[in-house]
Amino acid sequence: MWFNLKTIPGRVFLALLTALLLWAAWPAGGCAPLLFIALIPLLLLEESIASSKKEGQKINLFWYAYLSFFTFNLITTFWIWYASPFGMFGAVMANALLMTIIFQLFHITKRRLGVNWGYASLIVYWMAGEMLHMDWDLSWPWLNLGNGFAAWANMVQWYEYTGTLGGTLWVWLVNILLFSVVTGTSLQKRKQLICVLGLIIIPVIISWTIRWNYKEEVRPVEVVAVQPNVDPYNEKFSGNSDEQLNRMLRLASTLVTPKTRLVIFPETALPDGIWEEHMEQHRQIKRIREFLGLHPGLRLLTGLTSFKMYQQGEKVSLTARQYGETTDSFDAYNTGMQIGADGKVQLHHKSKLVPGVEKMPFPALFSYIGDFAIDLGGTAGSLGVQDHPSVFTGDSISAAPVICYESIYGDYLAQYVREGANIICIMTNDGWWSDTPGYRQHCQYARLRAIETRRSIARSANTGISCFVDQKGDLFQKTGWWVPAVIRQELNLNNRITFYARFGDYLGRIALGISVLLAGATIIQRFRKSFR
Repeated sequence: MWFNLKTIPGRVFLALLTALLLWAAWPAGGCAPLLFIALIPLLLLEESIASSKKEGQKINLFWYAYLSFFTFNLITTFWIWYASPFGMFGAVMANALLMTIIFQLFHITKRRLGVNWGYASLIVYWMAGEMLHMDWDLSWPWLNLGNGFAAWANMVQWYEYTGTLGGTLWVWLVNILLFSVVTGTSLQKRKQLICVLGLIIIPVIISWTIRWNYKEEVRPVEVVAVQPNVDPYNEKFSGNSDEQLNRMLRLASTLVTPKTRLVIFPETALPDGIWEEHMEQHRQIKRIREFLGLHPGLRLLTGLTSFKMYQQGEKVSLTARQYGETTDSFDAYNTGMQIGADGKVQLHHKSKLVPGVEKMPFPALFSYIGDFAIDLGGTAGSLGVQDHPSVFTGDSISAAPVICYESIYGDYLAQYVREGANIICIMTNDGWWSDTPGYRQHCQYARLRAIETRRSIARSANTGISCFVDQKGDLFQKTGWWVPAVIRQELNLNNRITFYARFGDYLGRIALGISVLLAGATIIQRFRKSFR
């Protein structure tokens, strides 16, 4: 038959089946439970190749696995094309390669240390790889497996203890056990199937139990989120920025009440670039102060592009730029700003930057390809960052100013909570990807951040989706795509620190330690066989 596992068409079919199942499971619009079977075809493919006596099969596995992961990445994140075709293929090819290398390492370990250690290595290698993927120059954790439950958040309320790596562990455990059911003997299958059903059902029951019993402390704060709907390609960075600001202030004015304490504008809402040393004199800052003067007790959070000049003798960062023809240096930032009712300005510089647009990965090697950077917003080129996240304070409200891409990093948002944040404010653009699954996936990921930290979230997007998220991950007042909008909601503050917020991606650190041991044992076993 054409799908015989020993034939090329059969193996290609299995590789593509895994890709299609992963895509069909992914938010938004996917069926998350498909994650529990999505990887079985790829495991069948690996088993077929591992049992083959033909030379060169281990190399073949690499290409079959790459076909699978490349296809999954391509059909799930094709929307990057709308910002940059070059960037799309760069992100897709690099992320697929990382997944393939992890799968190939599992195959080698299984061959050297045996089946049981092999499948154990697959789980810990993958979890360690996802954790490392969150903190290097090509960081793109968008397709980390635990994110796949974002639209089915009621299944994973226990993320407040594990974060998304707990979901990755869950997915691989179920797939491997179901694979053993498929390939095992009839005597084993009944017991194995019972174990698998328990492994699926029990976490879901725990999740629903947590949800039913979770009660938000009633500490309401009224928040207004503005969606100005400015075309990021043809208007935002080339149009009249003063009129854009006035548009946002007019929208906010329609819903601000004497009870409102926070107004949130999206990422780079002030796009022209403001020098931080002269911020007090800038006309748009003065305009915001005029607005706040009409509403006592109100604070405004907004995104902007800002610049900071280095003083003579001050240590210059690696991302610093030369100022014109002078010897002076400055940094450009994707910035979050809060202006309080007392007039105080607080700033946060985005730290988790988009590879290829906000920072050039591995600058010593690839600085010469800067012209091909992915165009996803703001000031292109390598932006400056700050080492630790800032929390905007005032009265009883401590707001985490999360800028766009930062919102997909659970461990990073946990740092805000440890710094005292009791509410999360996400400022994003999302208009770069057109009306595709990209911005919908991004919105759904906010639900996971709410569960992990048990913090209410206000989300202001330049264009759909702006919304509010409660501490159980439920979405409220979702706005439409490509329409100006303004929404208002009372959100509860929370100062309790969850287990995950306190310890971050501890599962990844454990997996990394075990991975080092298993990789070391694999290498030792390889050399032991060589000397026999």
